[in-house]
Amino acid sequence: MSSNEKPDLSTEYHAVMVVTTPTVGMWSRLEVTGLEHIPASGPTLILANHESYWDPVAIGLAAKSRRQICALAKSSLWKNAVVGKILDGMGQIPINRGTGDAGALDDAIAKLREGTCIGVFPEGTRSEGRKLRARSGAGFLAKAVPETTIVLARVRGTTDIVRFPKRPHIQVDFFPPAGGQLQEGESAARLMTRLMAEIRADVPPETPGRGKTAAKFRARNAAEPAKK
Repeated sequence: MSSNEKPDLSTEYHAVMVVTTPTVGMWSRLEVTGLEHIPASGPTLILANHESYWDPVAIGLAAKSRRQICALAKSSLWKNAVVGKILDGMGQIPINRGTGDAGALDDAIAKLREGTCIGVFPEGTRSEGRKLRARSGAGFLAKAVPETTIVLARVRGTTDIVRFPKRPHIQVDFFPPAGGQLQEGESAARLMTRLMAEIRADVPPETPGRGKTAAKFRARNAAEPAKK
């Protein structure tokens, strides 16, 4: 695909982007930088921080003029038949989090080899204001398909979507790893620790929600060190 061509989005993917544009694209004043770092074709991994349920939508909207992103998503979302059908149409990959889901990784590797762009949150779940370690799953994908291009993304402002009447300002910045792509002899775990550190350098974990919900997360996070 040349730089002037639009990506071939599935019907379901395009529909979700259209439906969410008023909230994430317009009301939230979505600002995007670094689109030129996303290859127009070929196996690509986009890795990002995760603070809000809106993050996948924000990243999808930010990149939609360049690529359709097939994300690794928690398998529980498929419990709803309608939602599951939409996710399947979008090319999303169900994964059982925290179980080392080999089947999901195999599916993702197969898609990468076909030239798909896959999105992963290396921390595995929303930060909820905590500092989380990077999981190695995406590193295994990069090592299995070494021609993959890794692109990092920093997402800001998605936690403010629920804080009405405050108007959000969402920013999605795509950028190449300063330390380079997968290095010879670099383990999956070391790769992901390195890349997540780059992502988090300018985007510290944020507390989601509003009012009592946000206060609950802050209280829990403040108490956690005492439990160690």
